Amino acid sequence: MRRLRAPGPGEAASAATALRRALGSLRESPLAITGAAILAFWLAMAVLAPVLPLADPNLPLEPLRPPLSVGADGSTTFWLGTDIKGRDVLSRLIWGARRVLVWAGLATLAAYLVGIAMGLVAGYRGGWWDEALSFLANLLLSFPVMVLYIVVITRIGASPINIVLAVTFASAPAIMRIVRGLVLDLKTRDYVLAARTRGEGALWIMFVELLPNARGPLIVDACLRMGYTTIALATLGFLGLGLPPPDPDWGAMIAETQPMGAFAGHAMLFPALAVSSLVLGFNLLADGLREISLRD
Repeated sequence: MRRLRAPGPGEAASAATALRRALGSLRESPLAITGAAILAFWLAMAVLAPVLPLADPNLPLEPLRPPLSVGADGSTTFWLGTDIKGRDVLSRLIWGARRVLVWAGLATLAAYLVGIAMGLVAGYRGGWWDEALSFLANLLLSFPVMVLYIVVITRIGASPINIVLAVTFASAPAIMRIVRGLVLDLKTRDYVLAARTRGEGALWIMFVELLPNARGPLIVDACLRMGYTTIALATLGFLGLGLPPPDPDWGAMIAETQPMGAFAGHAMLFPALAVSSLVLGFNLLADGLREISLRD
């Protein structure tokens, strides 16, 4: 089997050229630009949260202050108001973005690692490998996704790592089916036959020959799946099965304010808008990438 080696200067330059072309392609799609801008905003907020002049997201200040109100000390402005416990909504939104992006990203990455491995083996190996993995995927896909999330988390407990496991358990089968379908088509191509003729092993063919040529649809699906995972995290947080308190979680922020929604509608509205905008950003980026791929 061929040994992997570090990329040379020419290959690094080619990678940089490919990156510039990809960024140039994004400019051809208004949908992709809009989605990328929304995601860039939330990513910047998440990265800059520790250095922004924000109040402690868990510190009780003045309960049920409306947006743009000034605190009793005359020097504090609550730009998005406070919740029923007196915590600053803006601070909790920005720190919540940090948690959402980190754990949604890790959960989606874990699901893709498992799903890609299963799909490559099922599609390339075929035979009983395909039958066994496809049966397992179909069995898991027969359950509603949210029900599967709830069942897994109630069995193993609510924690960030367990949420990653639950998302992986529920999402990997769908990813496996996408990868399997792509591999079934790609494995008949000439470059795969050439790799077999050179004596390359199955792992090399799956991960070096097949996977890179399936990246287009997988990147689009990954954007959509990040949106699905964001919704799942918010829903689990709303049900009390999400990321543990007291650190801010967008779904939990909505649930905490619900009993007094008539007096603190802003404390529910802004987290809901945050979830919607982040999911919209992922969906617009996915639509833009799909639009660009159809042009090519």
